[in-house]
Amino acid sequence: MTDLAVDNDDIDAMEEVSRWFSTPQGRYVLDWELRQYDNAVDDIFGFHAVQIGLPEAEFLRENRIPLKIHAGSIEGCTLRATPEHLPLATHSVDLIVLPHVLEFSRRPHQILREAERVLIPEGQIVISGFNPLSLWGLKRRLGATLGWDNTRFPWRGRFIGLLRLKDWLTLLGFELNGGRFGCYAPPFAQARWLERFRFMETAGDRYWPIVGGTYVIRAVKRHHGLRLVTPQWRDARAKRPALVQVARRDNVIHVRPI
Repeated sequence: MTDLAVDNDDIDAMEEVSRWFSTPQGRYVLDWELRQYDNAVDDIFGFHAVQIGLPEAEFLRENRIPLKIHAGSIEGCTLRATPEHLPLATHSVDLIVLPHVLEFSRRPHQILREAERVLIPEGQIVISGFNPLSLWGLKRRLGATLGWDNTRFPWRGRFIGLLRLKDWLTLLGFELNGGRFGCYAPPFAQARWLERFRFMETAGDRYWPIVGGTYVIRAVKRHHGLRLVTPQWRDARAKRPALVQVARRDNVIHVRPI
């Protein structure tokens, strides 16, 4: 895949996000999200799939679409581009995955508009993000209130609530068709503390399912009013003479051609 020039004015935070995912805290999130992506993409078919950002993680590993592209402006991406301006044809992609792309961009609406542009009708998009209504979101808000250092990842991101994200997608013609919350343990930095609170995963799914630290959702691009255009030879075949019932008299059915 040919590299394309990247807009120098666009701030791409994916490189720092990639480094954070190599920490124990990031690995805890990544392991859970990869399992959700596996379930979300394994039944989506087509010809072209695009993963934006985080090239070191295979969010499309369970998908069977033949051509998979890693798009982004960091090293390791096969297509060097910003997610706001993808050098892809309109209506050319069957599946797009956005792992933590929206919350670390200054223009998340433009990213979604661009995704809608390149997706085919009935194409699908899978998005993961941090949930502001969670212990992870609480730590971010407390950091801003108490003056903690919120310049590090992931706390410097603009966490997007699921209801707000759903509104954005609806305005673009998407319809949610799946999703799940996860990562209920407090956002500890040490692996041993995250492991001690592993029991909260089961409890969270059962008792407080909407306050997981992260979410993964899937949506389909609806194209209302889409009319199927059939080949001319089918129209011609449909106009051939057919038999229709016109009368029934003395147990004899009389027919005439049309």
